[in-house]
Amino acid sequence: MDVNAALAAASAIAGLCTGVIAVLAFRWSEREQARPTRTALRPDGAGVLPPGVDTVLSVLRSSAVVLDEGDTVVKASSAAYALGLVRGGRLAVDQMLQMARETRRDGEIRQVELDLPRRGGGRGEGLAVSARVAPLGSRLVLLLVEDLTEARKIEAVRRDFVANVSHELKTPVGALSLLSEAVMDASDDPEAVIRFAGRMQIEATRLTSLVQEIIDLSRVQNDDPLDDAEPVDVDDLVAEAIDRCRHQANAKQITMATGSAPDLHIWGNRGQLAAALGNLVENAVNYSPARTRVGIAGRRIPSPGGDLIEISVTDAGIGISEKDRDRIFERFYRVDPARSRATGGTGLGLSIVKHVAASHGGEVTVWSAEGQGSTFTLRLPEAGMARDHALLGTEPEDDESPGGGGGPAGDQQFYENYSDHIPAPEVLP
Repeated sequence: MDVNAALAAASAIAGLCTGVIAVLAFRWSEREQARPTRTALRPDGAGVLPPGVDTVLSVLRSSAVVLDEGDTVVKASSAAYALGLVRGGRLAVDQMLQMARETRRDGEIRQVELDLPRRGGGRGEGLAVSARVAPLGSRLVLLLVEDLTEARKIEAVRRDFVANVSHELKTPVGALSLLSEAVMDASDDPEAVIRFAGRMQIEATRLTSLVQEIIDLSRVQNDDPLDDAEPVDVDDLVAEAIDRCRHQANAKQITMATGSAPDLHIWGNRGQLAAALGNLVENAVNYSPARTRVGIAGRRIPSPGGDLIEISVTDAGIGISEKDRDRIFERFYRVDPARSRATGGTGLGLSIVKHVAASHGGEVTVWSAEGQGSTFTLRLPEAGMARDHALLGTEPEDDESPGGGGGPAGDQQFYENYSDHIPAPEVLP
């Protein structure tokens, strides 16, 4: 009897366990069926969307997310995942989720602009987006998100540029207005009229230079330099840059020292390259004390992606502090506004140089020390050998051929001769 009772108890326990397991399995099966699969989150789940909606969403430039009545993501574009809007099959932005719920409740279309942190929470600016929510049928809600980050940056740059231009134009225009009144009041004093007229000429020249540099900057930003590209001789560029500021250099008794290897050519727009190098030389002359030296040297340097042409402009001027070096290429930025206005600077010259270098596939760098001078280095890709020599009608020559002071040996001789005044380019970062 005891054995039979034990067997009966064991059978009852086993039956009870089987029943519990069956109930749990049934509940688990129901939950799995109710849970959206990963394919439902992708375009394969288009069966729940109204006809044609999947095709329309696939061609939209905006990030698209479709939510069902349970706030589960039915479909999401790859851009939505890239922006971090969808994570784990759910909409990750609370503001957008709340908008979707309100739209599902009353059927009204809603739109809002939001600033979101970048995915991963790393450093850097956040994302500026425009979110628009609309009902899609009776059960679904469509969320369209447009990334406005770049548009915001461009708008900020445009707004700052307009404000800076207005401020810079106001100064010479105001000066001309005051000087004209002074001339009228001093009509019976010939010496005062002559003095004020001279000041008016200075302000008019400054205004003309500012307007011209604004035009040049706009042209550099909008034009493709390769449309009118040609092989440009570096020696010709240096000679043109020196001629541009020969008068200012002679007035300050500044010596212009040059030295470069022969047969250095850059493929690009001659006008833009001449303007860029001319701005560097003009700055060197304007900010150098009297009876000093400005050096301009060009040379070829090897690079994994092809040889580069390096043109360095060195002065013995006031130098640039470390805190200002990263900003001197910004539009209208001046290290010393009062001194810049005294020398006729507009604050756009180095910005033009930066844009010209970038549009030609190169860069401009600066080495400077306060009280010791500065060296600005323009590095640009050399004209392709085959294309260059074909257009110039010359045969390739050995880059290190002796004679004429050219080649690396000639460059080294130049820098050694003027080492007291011109830091060697190797010290540049």
